[in-house]
Amino acid sequence: MPGRYMHAMNGDKKPCLSGKGVSKVFGLGRNKTVAVDNVDFTFHEGEVISIVGESGSGKTTLAKMLLGLINPTSGDIYFQGQKRDISSHRKKKEYWKSIQAIFQDPFSSYNTFNKIDTVLLDCIRMRGGGHLSRDEKTELMTEACRFVNLKYEELTNKYPFELSGGQQQRLMIARIFLLKPKILLADEPTSMIDACSRSTILDALLDLRNEIGMTPIFITHDIGLAFYVSDAVYIMERGRIVESGTADEVILAPKEAYTKRLISDVPKIREEWDLSTV
Repeated sequence: MPGRYMHAMNGDKKPCLSGKGVSKVFGLGRNKTVAVDNVDFTFHEGEVISIVGESGSGKTTLAKMLLGLINPTSGDIYFQGQKRDISSHRKKKEYWKSIQAIFQDPFSSYNTFNKIDTVLLDCIRMRGGGHLSRDEKTELMTEACRFVNLKYEELTNKYPFELSGGQQQRLMIARIFLLKPKILLADEPTSMIDACSRSTILDALLDLRNEIGMTPIFITHDIGLAFYVSDAVYIMERGRIVESGTADEVILAPKEAYTKRLISDVPKIREEWDLSTV
């Protein structure tokens, strides 16, 4: 299948994150908004997953619940087969060692007053590397920057706002390289950058998946991106998961009218697929 990223399918892979009847309601009475409506899902270790929907579909609210930033109104989330317990600050910090995120606007993810060295050193400490020597920490930071085609010696003593948008995104991935989470939530990680940087960042994320066995979950409106990078695709509309399956099942043979409409916005998907298999 030329032209597409290829991954091993779940086979005997274990579920790493799943949910049963997960809902999120904001407000009360007539003013309530059902952002996520009774969704079920199962994400397997090592899969590349995309949650696709238009603005207001509930995908970002679902991502925030998966991260533990907001609590479900009802339903349960399971982590590595066990009901998730993030009821205390200590338990939440432990959970965040296993699940991390990168966001659409990288600049908003940085503390304006922290230099890049501090950003990376915090990751090393979070992974239990606080006892390492300065030289050992520098070596780890250099390796992480090299992984995303940045030079640590050119970044040291700078602030994130001194970098371009693409460099900031790559620095976010360098953080993930140091943190080595089991799961990465990537919320529109390439929508604000140019096509060249977009390709570089996608490659880095998928290389990281192979490097440390991470499970990437893309939160996106871009069904073309989902087709080219994903093993499994979940389509969200008005808070519900209306269709799910492999990328080929959902995008090449869609069943729901909403999915078909999303695909109609990128009409060359099927044409390019047909040509790539000739």
